[in-house]
Amino acid sequence: MKNYSLIAIVLLVLFSSFTVDNACDYAGSNINYVKSQTEKALAVDDINQARFYTYKAVNSIEKSKKQLKDCGCNYAEESITDGLSNLIHATKATSLNGARILLNRALEHIIGAIESIEEHELHNSKYGSDLLAMNTIVSNAEKVAMKKPSGKEFEVKIDTYLEKYRESLDKIVNSVDCESARAFAENIYFHCEQQLLLPNLSEGKKYYNFRTKEITAEALEKLKGCK
Repeated sequence: MKNYSLIAIVLLVLFSSFTVDNACDYAGSNINYVKSQTEKALAVDDINQARFYTYKAVNSIEKSKKQLKDCGCNYAEESITDGLSNLIHATKATSLNGARILLNRALEHIIGAIESIEEHELHNSKYGSDLLAMNTIVSNAEKVAMKKPSGKEFEVKIDTYLEKYRESLDKIVNSVDCESARAFAENIYFHCEQQLLLPNLSEGKKYYNFRTKEITAEALEKLKGCK
């Protein structure tokens, strides 16, 4: 009976995850559009044109709020809220240079939101919050990784968050069927490999992806004999 209950829970959450995945896909697509409009606003030499593209970016964010909420990525919501504030202030700027300063700040937050949604889709468990609550853990680790490193302090902070990730991943290994657990871990491992190949990756991001890859490799080793 216990096995049937676990299967029922997993199936229910898997079906529910389709809605979340779609919300994340839509949110990611819309935020990418926001990014393109912000970049267009930065590229023009006329303040009225800059305002035109900025207003389009603002309107797209307003239309994306429901999808962002349904996606459940708290860090993306925070980043895009900060970006929206900068965009609104940019529409009120009286000089092109002033608008560009605000647009550049907005762009940083927008890019952060896009990256966070991409990470959220990989790290947020398909098996329910009780089994794997990684979103907050990973978001906090990413926040640390994105900051300018200060000695070994940032590595210690990232390691602290990733220990919680290790514990959550162990629950997947021990509680979910072997094939699903392995597929889940392989997706994370592959994503970390791809991230580490990116040029100009910050030291924080390199360390974060390297350590996540190491921890995930340990889980995959436990699942080596899985059939």
